[in-house]
Amino acid sequence: MSRTRQQAGQSGAVTHAGLLSWFAPSWFHTHPKPWREKLRWLLQPSLADLAFAVRSAFAAGLSLLIAMWMELDSPQWAPLSVWVVAQSSRGESLSKARWRIIGTVVGCCVGVALISAFPQETALFFGALALWVGLCCGFATFLESYRAYGLVLTGFTSAIVATGAISEPDHVFDIAIARGSYIILGVVCEAALAILCTPSLREQAKRNLQQRLNGALQSVTAMVTDMLAGKATPQTQAQVLTTLVAANSRIEFDALELGPHTHAGDHAKAALSHLMVMLARARGIAVLARQQHADVPRNHAFPAALRSDYTSACHHIQASENPKKNDHFRFKMTSRRHAREALENGIRSAAGITAAWLVWEVTAWPSGAAFISFVALVYGLLATRENPILASSAFFKGAVWCALTAGLYAFMVMPLVTTPEMLLVALMVPMTIGGLAARHANTAGYAFSFNMFLPVLLGPSNTGRYDEQSFLNGALAFLCAVLFVGWTYRAILPFHIDSHMQRTRAWRMQSLKHLAEKNDHTTMQQWLSSSADSLVRILRNAQGVPEPMRLAYMQEQLQTMSVGMGVVVVRDAAQDPVMPLAARRGLRVFLRKWSQQGMTALRWSPMLDHWLESQIKNAPSAQSKEKLAQVQACLQAMAAEYGTA
Repeated sequence: MSRTRQQAGQSGAVTHAGLLSWFAPSWFHTHPKPWREKLRWLLQPSLADLAFAVRSAFAAGLSLLIAMWMELDSPQWAPLSVWVVAQSSRGESLSKARWRIIGTVVGCCVGVALISAFPQETALFFGALALWVGLCCGFATFLESYRAYGLVLTGFTSAIVATGAISEPDHVFDIAIARGSYIILGVVCEAALAILCTPSLREQAKRNLQQRLNGALQSVTAMVTDMLAGKATPQTQAQVLTTLVAANSRIEFDALELGPHTHAGDHAKAALSHLMVMLARARGIAVLARQQHADVPRNHAFPAALRSDYTSACHHIQASENPKKNDHFRFKMTSRRHAREALENGIRSAAGITAAWLVWEVTAWPSGAAFISFVALVYGLLATRENPILASSAFFKGAVWCALTAGLYAFMVMPLVTTPEMLLVALMVPMTIGGLAARHANTAGYAFSFNMFLPVLLGPSNTGRYDEQSFLNGALAFLCAVLFVGWTYRAILPFHIDSHMQRTRAWRMQSLKHLAEKNDHTTMQQWLSSSADSLVRILRNAQGVPEPMRLAYMQEQLQTMSVGMGVVVVRDAAQDPVMPLAARRGLRVFLRKWSQQGMTALRWSPMLDHWLESQIKNAPSAQSKEKLAQVQACLQAMAAEYGTA
């Protein structure tokens, strides 16, 4: 532990690129690649990528066409909803669409309430709006997956409805109904096209889940073999954890694709949790054997536990692949988030909305209401990103491409378009290109803003031609809003990965002490799952961290995971009535020391090991002997981890 802190102190804070880096192309900082390699996603797309791009582009165009046929006043908002919910898998689209509709309904209601409560009080109105958006963005930090998106959507939908009704507050209800209609129309169009294009959804989801679980099983068994042979490294262990975390995050979407009345997702999550426990046990065995300069013992308590974990994982994999009737198995895991992150996220969003209002108040900008709407919308789209600074940079670059493309269409294409059907044909080309970019890792951040806001900037209408002046005002408000949000992310409580790593380290050590308390009910699976999720989230954003510091951090977190698992075993054994009373009392003394001193309590491990030897000899039953042997093995592995720290 001390070596890691020293390296962290020597490395200093990780600097982030300034505003000029937003305009710098990716090849400026890396070795140049052939232009054909850079544009492979466009020139040689895969069949799946092309199908996704064409399907999503047509769904967006269809929603725009229907909105114009219905003669709605702002049809450009419908295709935005299509691109928001369009995801690579049908399960993701279903999950996001569901939470988008819920967030839209609640957001529209809150927007109407804000206008009704403060019709003539500008300061109170924007103060309440900033507070509401800040609360939504802050609490969304504690949620997972698209539940977090649904909450931030509630905030920025309220802002869009409320700011849209500033000039005509008497029509706020009509505006709310219109905004909700656009979103539902976009969701329905995307869902209809996705269903038509994926007729064998259930069978495909079953195959994907089976491949994902079997791949995770093979990765873990291979890593366990390497660990026991002394060939594993922190990097390879982190890679396997990344595989498990990624598979776990996809299970929710696979379960949606499989349909209701099945618990395949619960069994899949249970299988991954057993594989994670198996990985942690194997690490303890390897560390203990390396410290004792011996081979892995064949009659040790841990190898039997490894076989048990493997058998349990295989059982749940089989249950997920072949669901049975009347299966009521449930398995729920939660991922912990930091309260400080939530507070900073909420403060940043609230301060940004307030600052945007002050800009409008001071400048009296005619497009100020649109500027605030765009600011709230961009905050909602970026609020739950792990590193909002990096996300805002790519988002701005995509916004610039979006404005340039929209300008080309506004000045050269739109004057030639006379019917909505011709507009759909004209927009298929840029939207298809945007859909292809969304499927490529290096361009997905650009496509995120390009796809959603291209129809918004064009602003097609049935009642008249979108003049150039209106386009320039709207595009300027949009670009200024994205640039403003990016600036606030850098100026107001900016995110720094090194400080985040230090906070995470302190939180994990505090949680490690809390595991020993009697009222703590954290299971082994919950501890390992939250630890792995936290480690993977940090490694995804630690590219700018020096390599020695990153490796030391990985090693420390892997040690914490293994030690925490041992604490849970000891805590559960101290409460097990099968254990002799004297053994339970002795373990409780150790747990009290642990809750006070943390890992330094392992200084007494030799004395504790000798005491456990006598307890095992005097155990009244074979079952109690086995449990005491497991506890002894855990404490020996914990001591070995402490010796390498």
